[in-house]
Amino acid sequence: AGACIAGSYFGDKMSPLSDTTNLAPIAAGSTLYEHIGHMFYTTVPATIVSLVVYAIVGMNADVSADITSDTVTTLLSQLSSMYSWNLLIIIPVVIVLGGSLLQKPTIPVMLLSTFVAGLESVFIQHVALGDVLKATVNGFDVSMIHRAGFDTETCSEAVTKLLNRGGMNGIMSTTLLVFCAFCFAGIMSRAGCLDVVLQKILSVAKSTGALITATVAACITMALTTGNSYLAILIPGEMFRDAYKERGLAAKNLSRTLEDAGTVVVPLIPWSAAGAYMASTPGVEPLDYLPSLENRHLYPFHGQSCATPAGFLQSSGALPDLVLPSSMMRRKRRTKYDVQSAFD
Repeated sequence: AGACIAGSYFGDKMSPLSDTTNLAPIAAGSTLYEHIGHMFYTTVPATIVSLVVYAIVGMNADVSADITSDTVTTLLSQLSSMYSWNLLIIIPVVIVLGGSLLQKPTIPVMLLSTFVAGLESVFIQHVALGDVLKATVNGFDVSMIHRAGFDTETCSEAVTKLLNRGGMNGIMSTTLLVFCAFCFAGIMSRAGCLDVVLQKILSVAKSTGALITATVAACITMALTTGNSYLAILIPGEMFRDAYKERGLAAKNLSRTLEDAGTVVVPLIPWSAAGAYMASTPGVEPLDYLPSLENRHLYPFHGQSCATPAGFLQSSGALPDLVLPSSMMRRKRRTKYDVQSAFD
C-alpha cells in the first residue's frame, strides 16, 4: 500500500494534468511548467531514496502467500475479452505525455486526447457513439461493451469496480470544492484575517529558512484541520505570497513548498477524503501504511533543506538557484532595486 500510494502521488505531483499541480502555481502566482520543473529538486531525491528502500524491503520479503494467480488471470482474461488490444490505443496517452514534455497548454492537450480516445472507442472497440457521449458525461459502464464472447452478467466485481467510473459528473464534487476553497481564501484575504496571522508568523520567521518552515507548518496545519488538499494549498499560498516577494524569492519557491507540504500530507490524515480513499482501495488504514511512505516523509523536510543558502531556492530575477545574502536583501529594500540590479 505504501509503495502504491507513494508512486501515485509522485505521478500526481509531476503531472500537468493534476488538480493540485495546477492549483499550487495559481495560489503562488507562478506558472505551471516552472512549478513542475522546480519540484524536481525535492521530488526526485525523495523518490530515489524511496525506491532504494522499497527495493531493499522487496528483495527481503516473502509475499508469495499474498499473491493469487487465479485472481490476476481471471482479471486479465476478462479484459482481453472486452477490448481489442493494439498499439493504436496508446495514442491518447502519447498525446498527453507529448503535450507535457513539449509544455503545451493543458486543456487543449486533454481535449485532443479525449477526442482521439472517443474515435478509437467507436472504430476500434466498436462502442456506440451514443455510449461514448454518455460516458463523457456520466462515466463508463461495462454494459457499453458489445463484443462477441463477452457477457456483462458474468463480469467480475473487480473489473466493474475498476472500469465503471469517470465522466464529467464524476468530477463535479471536486470542481465545486475547488470553487468553495477559492471563495473561502478570497474572503479570508479581503477580510484581513490572513494579514493578522501572517504578521505574527513573520515576526518570528526572520530568515528564509524560517519562512519556508512556517509555510510547511501552515500547510500541514490546514491539512489537519480541514482534511482538504485544496485548502491546504490555497490558504497558505494566499497568506505567504507577498512575503516571498518581499524576500526576493520567485513564486515557484512558494508553489513548490505548497505542494511538498500540502498535497502529500492529506492522504496521511484518516478523516480526509484522500485518506479514506487510500484506506479503502488497498484495505490498509493510513496510520498502518504511514511508516511505508518514505517519500511522503521526505518531501516537506527536503523542502526545508532547500531553504538554505546552498539549497535550490530561486530569486525573482533571472538568476541561478541561490538565496540572496541578507546584505543584498537589505540593499534591495532600501533602494527598491530589483534582484538583478542588486547582484549587478
